[in-house]
Amino acid sequence: MALLQSKRVILFGIGGVGSWCAECLIRTGLTHLTIVDGDTVQASNLNRQLPATQATLGMPKVEALKARLLEINPDAEIEAIHAYYGENGMSKEGSFNFQLSTFNYIIDAIDDVQAKTDLLLYASRLKGVKIFSSMGAALRFDPKQVTTGELMSIKGDALAKAVRARMKRLDRHPSKKIRCVYSTEQAQKCETRGSLMQVTAVFGLTLASMVIGDLK
Repeated sequence: MALLQSKRVILFGIGGVGSWCAECLIRTGLTHLTIVDGDTVQASNLNRQLPATQATLGMPKVEALKARLLEINPDAEIEAIHAYYGENGMSKEGSFNFQLSTFNYIIDAIDDVQAKTDLLLYASRLKGVKIFSSMGAALRFDPKQVTTGELMSIKGDALAKAVRARMKRLDRHPSKKIRCVYSTEQAQKCETRGSLMQVTAVFGLTLASMVIGDLK
């Protein structure tokens, strides 16, 4: 517990995956967590995202989640940054430096391919910082098929494929292996692209377990 409390974690994206990861980390004993997301709570988030309730509609997700996490542990140090990741360790607007080298763990739960790719490429160059990333949870139904693997060897995941394709176009490659959570289930064909909590929450809890398990 003392070891976990000594670690600093930054989490990008606190939607259907990231929000559950954040809560698991705080409930397990992490006390230094930075959460980053530029979005606000929408009605469409109610089916799967932890901070989404009728009372929080319209609020920045990071503020809604921070309030909940502090109700769990008032002594935790939760920094809420209402911004999107851009590139080279900066916010999308270029006005904020995330100081990524100061963290022990970087967790990526970003949906946007460009931001996700740029974050993984930049973070992989940081010495002494470990990265864990979430691939696609949308259009899956079976939580039993959620597993982990290395980014460059994942098969059957459209998001992983898109990230690798962007890396190839940029002619850049991660400086170290990146462990990811993904699903071996083939994405279902649906009229509306959506996600279910039974899968996204397992993705988030798995990300948290990757950090906790790394401390053994």
